[in-house]
Amino acid sequence: MLNERQKELLKLIVEEYIKTARPIGSKSICENLNCSSATIRNEMSILEELDLLEKTHTSSGRIPSEKGYRYYVDNIMQPKELTGEDVINLNKIFHNHSLALSDAIVRSMEIISELTNYTSIVLGKSSDENKISKVEVVPISDNNLIAIVITDKGHVEHKNVFIQEKVSLSEIKQTVDLINKFIIGTPINEVSKKLEYEVKPQIGESIKQQKAIYDALFTAFSEFQQEASVKVNKPSNILKEPEFDDASKMRSILSKFEDKELINKIQEQSNGINVYIGSESEFDDDVAIIKTKYKIDGEEGTIALVGPKRMNYDRVTTLLKFIKENIDSE
Repeated sequence: MLNERQKELLKLIVEEYIKTARPIGSKSICENLNCSSATIRNEMSILEELDLLEKTHTSSGRIPSEKGYRYYVDNIMQPKELTGEDVINLNKIFHNHSLALSDAIVRSMEIISELTNYTSIVLGKSSDENKISKVEVVPISDNNLIAIVITDKGHVEHKNVFIQEKVSLSEIKQTVDLINKFIIGTPINEVSKKLEYEVKPQIGESIKQQKAIYDALFTAFSEFQQEASVKVNKPSNILKEPEFDDASKMRSILSKFEDKELINKIQEQSNGINVYIGSESEFDDDVAIIKTKYKIDGEEGTIALVGPKRMNYDRVTTLLKFIKENIDSE
């Protein structure tokens, strides 16, 4: 159990290190605690023995350990109030009635990525819970289309589709009408199978244009299925932090953001705003993940922010709490 001075010392070291990314020496915090440098060094040694602080190889100063961050989050940290500008920016998204709630969640997490310089993740409704409501195709040139998929939950995805040969509007319409006839009401994770075994036999092999359109849309649907429930925003943000300026570490982190199976493990099971520091998650020992689950129409998803262990925990927890409250109030 820490006494009040030790708690205050740990708080100062954690919050100063979060700001500067530099080890903290005793002299820099003497004035804050109104103690001698010798007293501070002694208290630092006690915190180090408790595994709450650790020394770096390059300095006599201390930095928080993983256990130190955990103690800070659980026992010391106070949530930081949002600025008026933060509230205005996020409220604009949730009060925009032209946006489906799922899209508002994605957009609000994009804003949080911009505000914090961390990577945001939205793990939405699983693809087996989204059924196809409608497929539309909008030609933008002779060889380029935009495929739009709308689900029964109001989720909208679009993807650019390139077709090597020129196609006529009438063939596009016929192919899309045929696809809609077979797949409306189908869970999105079953669409590829239905296209292959039920729609493809209906496409006349002699009608080359329809076959080309079908092949392009089949590829698009396969990508929709993979992307329907995962949104990773600004994965390179974390690389701006000094902890990740090593080239091999950069490659490792970026590859993890591209690993859909690993990203899906971020799905939160517990209530509340939850903080996972370093080895507490399966993602990476050098990052912290703050996340919470949400419900839309009885279906659960997860919103998360990924940053260095030297994360602004007080600000991020407040931002996620604000978004969760807005989702729950809809």
